[in-house]
Amino acid sequence: MALYLPVPAEEEAPALDSLTPREIVGELDKYVVGQQAAKRAVAVALRNRMRRQKLTPELAEEIMPKNMIMIGPTGVGKTEIARRLARLANSPFLKVEASKFTEVGYVGRDVESMIRDLVEIAIDMVRDDKLEEIAAKAEENAEERLLDLLLPPVTPAVVPSPGESQTQSDSSRATREKLRAQLREGKLDERVVELETRERNFPSLEIITNQGAEDMDINLKDVLPNLFAPKTKKRKMPVSEAMDYLIQEEEQRLVDMDQVTRIAVERVEQGGIIFLDEIDKIAGRESSHGPDVSREGVQRDILPIVEGTTVNTRYGMVRTDHILFIAAGAFHVSKPSDLIPELQGRFPIRVELDSLSVEDFVRILQEPKSALIKQYTALLETEGIKLHFTDDALQEIARFSAQVNESTENIGARRLHTIVEKVLEQISFEGSELKEKEITIDAAYVGKQLESIVKDQDLSRYIL
Repeated sequence: MALYLPVPAEEEAPALDSLTPREIVGELDKYVVGQQAAKRAVAVALRNRMRRQKLTPELAEEIMPKNMIMIGPTGVGKTEIARRLARLANSPFLKVEASKFTEVGYVGRDVESMIRDLVEIAIDMVRDDKLEEIAAKAEENAEERLLDLLLPPVTPAVVPSPGESQTQSDSSRATREKLRAQLREGKLDERVVELETRERNFPSLEIITNQGAEDMDINLKDVLPNLFAPKTKKRKMPVSEAMDYLIQEEEQRLVDMDQVTRIAVERVEQGGIIFLDEIDKIAGRESSHGPDVSREGVQRDILPIVEGTTVNTRYGMVRTDHILFIAAGAFHVSKPSDLIPELQGRFPIRVELDSLSVEDFVRILQEPKSALIKQYTALLETEGIKLHFTDDALQEIARFSAQVNESTENIGARRLHTIVEKVLEQISFEGSELKEKEITIDAAYVGKQLESIVKDQDLSRYIL
């Protein structure tokens, strides 16, 4: 019965292999209120992926992912359930609106671009993982290079005796260690050093094909490596800035991008999740109004990708056989059976999500991690303001949200963001100037802030 609220920072997820479907639902419960049928369906789909990995390669190849269609109005948690599932599984995740391919005069990416975008997301994920692994080594190397700039090795004009050489070496080491300590304490941040930097800006080409404009990211440096060889120039910069630059250089040197690419492609093929939103917008009967030929054409373009095909990307060929596709739509006008039969067969699981009630809204306001009330409380606490919401205030906010949804457009739990923002508008504006730092929000205050707007239907449609 309900939705989510976004969480700014993720705590460390439990080991995926050890999670049962019931425990997966429990993890999703932390962020999404209600909608148990949808959670159970995605939990089973994720668990089946783990089960498949334990089979022999021959049998595993034959087991296809159980794609599903989520049916329900906007703002009830369809996207968030899929997104949270992907984060739990550490899977590359892409949300794409199926309806964008039906726009009249659409000159954008072809349907296969969703796979290319998913690969790019996976590349970023794997690169970030690798950067975490080599972060300490990169910083250590950068520090050594920076110390070389601050204290260049001295080459004596005359060859010293062994005793003199040892004394110079000990003195140089001691000086270097003093500089290292000062560097780590930030005492050298303002000192200026000169180092060679690379110019990274290269022209790129955009390839126009008969399938639309597809940016293939072809760099001229790849085509003409000698002509566009990286150039270096000497720049003066503060030590603090030089340290950041050198760390980035070391990270690029230490990360094996070929290995990153291989892992990312495998992660996409074996664990990728694509969320096809607004799938109902490309489903239509022959007698209905609108660009039906275009809709059916998009379905037929999507079909081979969902069935399993090989897509050419800049990182090589990517198979889509085992990518999990989760489609979603309100299906107010159409229904899943209006999709072409071949596509219907590729989405064997159907799950319906419930509309939201006032009680759901109350739970959404306070139960999820970093729920909306917790977010606003934390934001205003940065200025020393302590907000307290009474139970009747939460009930009133929920009631107003449900009322506006009924009288205008039903956008589910997203309405709560608008209502709470309006309730706290004055406090947020005057927050830094308020002398009274403890504020209690009760039902009377909520009613005072919203009553005039809700009574005026025209104004309510415009503002809320």
